[in-house]
Amino acid sequence: MPKDQPLNSLGFAKPPAQTRVVVAMSGGVDSSVVAAQLAEEGYDVVGVTLQLYDHGAALAKKGACCAGQDIHDARRVAEEMGFPHYVLDYENTFREAVIEEFADAYLGGATPVPCIRCNERVKFKDLLETAKDLDADCMATGHYIQRKMGASGPELHCAADPNRDQSYFLFSTTPEQLDYLRFPLGHLPSKDATRELAAKYGLAVADKPDSQDICFVPNGNYASVIEKLRPGAADPGDIVDMEGNVLGQHRGVIHYTIGQRRGLGIGGLEDPLYVVKLDPDTRHVVVGPKEALSTRTIPVREINWLGDEPFTSRPEWHLRVKVRSTRPPRDAILRPISETEAEVELIEAEEGVSPGQACVFYAPEGSRIFGGGWIYKK
Repeated sequence: MPKDQPLNSLGFAKPPAQTRVVVAMSGGVDSSVVAAQLAEEGYDVVGVTLQLYDHGAALAKKGACCAGQDIHDARRVAEEMGFPHYVLDYENTFREAVIEEFADAYLGGATPVPCIRCNERVKFKDLLETAKDLDADCMATGHYIQRKMGASGPELHCAADPNRDQSYFLFSTTPEQLDYLRFPLGHLPSKDATRELAAKYGLAVADKPDSQDICFVPNGNYASVIEKLRPGAADPGDIVDMEGNVLGQHRGVIHYTIGQRRGLGIGGLEDPLYVVKLDPDTRHVVVGPKEALSTRTIPVREINWLGDEPFTSRPEWHLRVKVRSTRPPRDAILRPISETEAEVELIEAEEGVSPGQACVFYAPEGSRIFGGGWIYKK
């Protein structure tokens, strides 16, 4: 092969036909378009779909990734575009690495984000290793995020379309994983552009609706899932104020979230009250005024750092952080405690910061992501 061989669209100095790429296919329109596009460009595409939870129960539920219908849809795209497709049973791995922790975290009064753990512990770990076992040069996914080459290697950047950006769910992608991963949709201006590509390739999933819920939580009903996983978790208890005075009764800690105002069932009070803390040990739902939800100092651990310099090389970092997927990044100061722990000081207080959620780090300006960590209860 000549030395001046230009880089292909995936960044390799060889023709697409000699470049094997494993595409993680959920059965949705995004990953289907990635697979179809790479196949049309002439790459040696291998589609892989993960079966993550009970196939029988999943068959009836559309709009959740990796369920029965979705496996069928992924297989159909592979047949249409003429590349091999495999289904891997990751049910036990998924239960141990994602669902069990989700249940424990929720019962611990946290607000878990299982999609991040799934990316971290299943898709970008086990599936990535499978891709390497298949001698693939890289693995591609349908996530809306960008990988750009910087002075020190690949960098993680927000998607071009801020409404589709999935950076909050991908902060734990390590530098080694980033080296191997590709995100072909991250530069697209909108979801409509993705659907137009699906129509161009003649894919049956072109009009398939986006999944809204966590895949193993039907209709967003967290409580019913937790009750099945942890019988007794829905036991009733007291609603108390911040001094411990009993104001009423609740029907189970799992039915409440930090910041909740509606549905508390305690009337006759002048000022509205919000859930400020959940204590599963005493079965207390603690309520207080809105001000009690405001937080400026956040302890963060399990940090994944994507900066060019070591995290502990500075006493503090002036960045922006996002404490919920639906909120814009806010100015903050990060003070490293160790390579994986820090204290985050928000310049302006945020409401409803909850243990179990992610705190994701962004550059002061621009689109680069510097990693993030998990908020915990000191």
